[in-house]
Amino acid sequence: MCRGFRIAILLLIMASNGFAQNAGQQNVVKPPIADKDLVISIAEITENAVFYPVDIEGTRLEVLAVKAPDGTVRTAFNTCQVCYGSGRGFYKQQGTVLVCQNCGNRFRMSQVEVRSGGCNPVPIFPQNKTVTANTVTISKDYLKETKAIFARWRRS
Repeated sequence: MCRGFRIAILLLIMASNGFAQNAGQQNVVKPPIADKDLVISIAEITENAVFYPVDIEGTRLEVLAVKAPDGTVRTAFNTCQVCYGSGRGFYKQQGTVLVCQNCGNRFRMSQVEVRSGGCNPVPIFPQNKTVTANTVTISKDYLKETKAIFARWRRS
């Protein structure tokens, strides 16, 4: 089999597994903020997840924001509801899905902020944030309430 043909087959296999969609795409991590409300500009939220690190009283948390296929803005903590105790229960985007770095479970953007419980990103429901035409704000008080799930968390 000629080399060019083998490369073409490999690219087709990668595309069918979602790898080509992620070619050149990075997981965007914003600069960290400390001990204040997290204010996210809606203008920077797309179908590619954006990760927002927050330091609350010495505990590092991370929020992810993404635009679901239906156009709605979704937010969640970047930790798995089951795997958070492992320290590796965080997500990275691969193509059009989020993948837990501990258990390998995959979640479509349409699943973010939909369910609580089970092996899902920890949702930040509407009652726990303020959404305007331009921003999503998650209060320092709410971030402080949830910091326990990040006690062993480490992003790598």
